[in-house]
Amino acid sequence: MPDATDLDADCDIDHDTAYDVVVVGSGAAGMTAALAAARRGLRTVLVEKAATYGGSTARSGGGVWVPNNPALLAAGVPDSPEQARDYLAHIVGDVVPEDRRQAFLDNGPAVVSFVLANTPLELAWVPGYSDYYPEAPGGLPGGRSVEPKPLDAKLLGADRARLNPPYLKAPTGMAITQADYKWMNLMARHPRGLLRTMRVAGRRMLSLLRRREMLTMGQALSAGLRVGLSRAGVPLLLETPLVDLCVEDGRVTGVEVARGEEKVVLRARHGVVLTSGGFERNERMRKEYQREPITADWTVGAVENTGDGIEAGLRAGAAVDLMDDAWWGPSIELPRGPYFCLAERTLPGCVLVNQAGERFVNEASPYVDAVHAMYDGHTEDKPHIPAWLILDQRYRNRYVFAGLGPRQPLPGKWFKSGALHKAATLGELAKRIDVPTDALVSTVERFNGFARTGRDEDFQRGESAYDRYYGDPRNKPNPCLGPVDKAPFYAVRIVPGDLGTKGGLRTDTHARVLRGDGTAIPGLYAAGNASAAVMGHTYAGPGATLGPAMVFGYLAAQDIADRAGTTGGTR
Repeated sequence: MPDATDLDADCDIDHDTAYDVVVVGSGAAGMTAALAAARRGLRTVLVEKAATYGGSTARSGGGVWVPNNPALLAAGVPDSPEQARDYLAHIVGDVVPEDRRQAFLDNGPAVVSFVLANTPLELAWVPGYSDYYPEAPGGLPGGRSVEPKPLDAKLLGADRARLNPPYLKAPTGMAITQADYKWMNLMARHPRGLLRTMRVAGRRMLSLLRRREMLTMGQALSAGLRVGLSRAGVPLLLETPLVDLCVEDGRVTGVEVARGEEKVVLRARHGVVLTSGGFERNERMRKEYQREPITADWTVGAVENTGDGIEAGLRAGAAVDLMDDAWWGPSIELPRGPYFCLAERTLPGCVLVNQAGERFVNEASPYVDAVHAMYDGHTEDKPHIPAWLILDQRYRNRYVFAGLGPRQPLPGKWFKSGALHKAATLGELAKRIDVPTDALVSTVERFNGFARTGRDEDFQRGESAYDRYYGDPRNKPNPCLGPVDKAPFYAVRIVPGDLGTKGGLRTDTHARVLRGDGTAIPGLYAAGNASAAVMGHTYAGPGATLGPAMVFGYLAAQDIADRAGTTGGTR
């Protein structure tokens, strides 16, 4: 690690490139931080490694989990500060200091209000999208997640071309929200599914007639924040990767970045905010910090997320936390890239088994928990990685699978790649995936008995309100349990994928980066996946990545402005 004199020598300042605040990374955390700093009267610049802006935020579902925010209260959601405090205390525990959890809860509503006031974004509650642990103290079965309402892409102007594409494109350009997704999965099973699909198609036709492109989910969130930045006069420098931090007398005073073949120093008079994402695309760091088997190929995070900000912070003396963890989710290795499973493993007619042919987890559990179970139970005798999602033809006739409609043929290349297998009997399927035949048949028979009674005696699938959100309400007696007994049968290879890593630089209640002894590194802040998650090893609900990212990005900007003595702007 270079010492301060080395860093000083590398960071000769060109005062034409001096700013009050430099923010590194243009996801939700970075854009919120830059917007908040600018609105406090600070000269701010946002730099981005990629040729596009939005990072993993633009690729995401765009949900925002912030208790007691104005969009929730306007929808009549029965939340309270006390409930939210109890909930986080119960699920996160002392993995994260109480004052940091409380800073998120205390400031979250004001951050949402600030974003709504300074961007064209409108947020709507996602009805029924449960907290991930709704039965825990303070949990809400109806959910706390809000999402952007569809946003007209024309607001972006020329910046539309530089918005990072979504992780999965909707068919025929339809604008699909999270609330739509739940019901569209049931288009062949429930009247609401068919009506919602028709509504989305109608919305698409109206957009075509009006010659408008409507953005949803993470695209809308990123676009709305970008419009806010443009209105605030914040420059965005694309294709400008971070090289290192500049440190003078122990204080971070700027960043060295690459602009083509040239290295340029951007001075930060008052602070640098690292919001450059996690290290999910860095094979070396994943091998160094995380459990095997692991690879950078299983993530759906932005390809530029290689831990640049985290490593720069480490060189400046920062401490890190939670580096072994990620925003995990069971995923399918498809030829086009990993597919992050949400509803697929919850719907009736499927069962997840390890390589011994045995169940090991509630298939409908929160995706972080499902992957923790994969790793925690993984042994040589009973490997859980990869696992196999076993489903039958009834499932395929009824439900959307990996973006394909009911009864729609599964692509041959999926089978050729080994991601999927198909057989006329369970015994034949077991041989194809090298799983003990007797064990698989016995497991499925036991599971089918649970499906008939509606009670999963082994893993309680379908008992939580979260389980039931993506279930099939027409399936009785349990919306998540259905027999696997209609040939042919399918096996889907499941690996521990993720939305991004959740370990990073240790920070305090103001998002200041801390050393190992607990002291703050002057001038250095971090938020989003460049920092250790306030959620600890858990995941509170849909949007519990983006909500805290925005809140701590905002808090970083406010602390910088307070220390700089600025009084202008709106908080």
